[in-house]
Amino acid sequence: MARNLYILAGVLFLFAAISFVMSLTAGRMQPALPANGTLWKTTALFLTVGGLIVALAGVMTALFEQIDRRTEERRLRHRDGGRRPGPRYR
Repeated sequence: MARNLYILAGVLFLFAAISFVMSLTAGRMQPALPANGTLWKTTALFLTVGGLIVALAGVMTALFEQIDRRTEERRLRHRDGGRRPGPRYR
């Protein structure tokens, strides 16, 4: 789940970068594009903030998954009488 959120955050950052570049070149490259540079800057800002929020959610998801995994391992170790989980035959 966290990997998907990281990918989404990366895509949002990419679109934010494209929007920022468009704010610098609005109206110069193609006259048919919206020439309002502040609209592109605002879009870039919102995409950046959205990317940061999604990245934070990805980090928190990864942390909670790790906590769940370690709690499960500790529970299994305690249930097995302190033996370490691993192969039965060595």
